[in-house]
Amino acid sequence: MPLILDRNHVLDVYAEAAGRKWVIPAFNAENLTTTEAILSAAMEYGAGTGQPDIPVTIGITNLYSHRSQSVYYTHTRLWDIGLKLFLSDIEVLTAPGSPFEKLRVMIHLDHVQWDADKPLLEWDMNRFSMIMYDASSLPLDDNIEFTARFVENFGSKIVIEGACDEIVDATGDVRSELTTPAQAEKYLGQTGVDLIVANLGTEHRASAADLKYHGDLARKISSITGPKLVLHGTSSVSKEQITGLFDDGIVKVNIWTTLERDSSPVLFEDMVRNASGVAGIEKTEHMVEKGLLGRNAGRHSQASLSHYTTTYRQEIIFNEMKRIVAGYFDLWYK
Repeated sequence: MPLILDRNHVLDVYAEAAGRKWVIPAFNAENLTTTEAILSAAMEYGAGTGQPDIPVTIGITNLYSHRSQSVYYTHTRLWDIGLKLFLSDIEVLTAPGSPFEKLRVMIHLDHVQWDADKPLLEWDMNRFSMIMYDASSLPLDDNIEFTARFVENFGSKIVIEGACDEIVDATGDVRSELTTPAQAEKYLGQTGVDLIVANLGTEHRASAADLKYHGDLARKISSITGPKLVLHGTSSVSKEQITGLFDDGIVKVNIWTTLERDSSPVLFEDMVRNASGVAGIEKTEHMVEKGLLGRNAGRHSQASLSHYTTTYRQEIIFNEMKRIVAGYFDLWYK
């Protein structure tokens, strides 16, 4: 199925999801391995549940100061090349003849910055299904002014998500306040965005899923705004807290950190178990002597193609990311 880029078609997918009480996850990617893991998980989940055309959203940030994923998509570290590669990868992977051709894939441009991303806005925005415009670092009234102007320029063609409040970085010292229902109502009413990101207690780039999601606040806000809420920072809360998001008025969930954070230890353990296959017996013995590896590290085989290649490492990450993504589908695509 062709990529879903048209505004009305995207809104139709969300309307269908609401009818089925689904919450649509948007998984961000900053490399091809992650992009393919998301698509592969969606394809396998859809086939296993008799829904081969399930909707899936893949997103990327651009010059977002906390994580510029388009920059990391290429070792040139040039955002425009990274973004072109990201778009091209998805276009190729969803074209006729691809294993993923039946999926309904949407492309999300995440955290477009009101200042740093001005050059990006000269691009053809019709290559994206939806855009999250982020002026949340500004005072609320300025945020509203900038966002309303963006909606005026692009809102007739693209679904626009706006950030009422900043979702802070868990690695920093700043803690932002929860969004109030009054703030959310004012922001939505004066900007005209389609979807709204409110601060519901989550944080971006958390090292663990140990924060509190305020579902009661989400319900209060959505009772005023309608079901238009988007949850960011989902990796910072446990799955047990977010099983009933649809009833809270959440229609979309953004996910990235958990894909990287929780797949990395799986790769690390496998490399330790196969240490000499990765690094060779001599290097492994040296690391054991230095105390960098324990005595139980694998050190009984020569270095081999099956363990020292980039393909070996990517395959482990790919499979673990697939498992993580499938878990979220199972959570929200009943």
